[in-house]
Amino acid sequence: MLPSKNNQNSKHKNNSFSNYKLFLPYAGPYFAYVIIASLFDGLSPLLNYSIRIITVSVLLLWFWRWYAPITGPKSTSISVLYGIIFGIVGTILWIILLKPFVHEGSKSWDNFEIFVRLIASSLLVPIFEELLMRAYIFRVAFQWSIERKKNKNALENVLHEKSINDFEPGAWNTSAILISTLAFTLGHRIHEFPAASLYGILMIFLWIKRKDLISCIVAHGTTNLILGLYVGLTQHWELW
Repeated sequence: MLPSKNNQNSKHKNNSFSNYKLFLPYAGPYFAYVIIASLFDGLSPLLNYSIRIITVSVLLLWFWRWYAPITGPKSTSISVLYGIIFGIVGTILWIILLKPFVHEGSKSWDNFEIFVRLIASSLLVPIFEELLMRAYIFRVAFQWSIERKKNKNALENVLHEKSINDFEPGAWNTSAILISTLAFTLGHRIHEFPAASLYGILMIFLWIKRKDLISCIVAHGTTNLILGLYVGLTQHWELW
């Protein structure tokens, strides 16, 4: 299922895709998830999340050939371990930063609703969100910040002439960090902004250190899983 980092033919093919052509594959699953959540808000959480899981899973499978490899030059198993550790740390930071901005008394979920939400948040959301935020937006922002120093039409050139598949793993600059962190933060509710901002920076640091996306996906999934279990066990529904 996961593309091999040694598959040179696939890499060469992906390099022909401009950032403009790659926008829909990277952003489509994310926006589909958000739109479905809004359009079917009147349904029960169980049905709402089930529709999201099925739809977004199909989109990810359909677009998978467009994505850059999620593994990198370093050991994948070590990256998974890093992801678990960072995910645990991220959970602690998220709860600490979120608690001052929420109040107890949120509506509880039944066991089936918790289960289907855990599947979505820990197995699906980390994939499409990291693909968009760290694999696409971060890299496009980096390319734009470099291009704008020498080109008045930097954004247009980056979108139509550049490809994030040409991106060197681990490369970064301040603009890429700020823009991708802002995008990640705005994808959350207002009271989650402080926690989301710090968590976004934590994921970027992990990406730079490990030079792959698998570590970020595992970390994101670990955080969402532990947070969901913590909420279910402690009944602090306001944190979810």
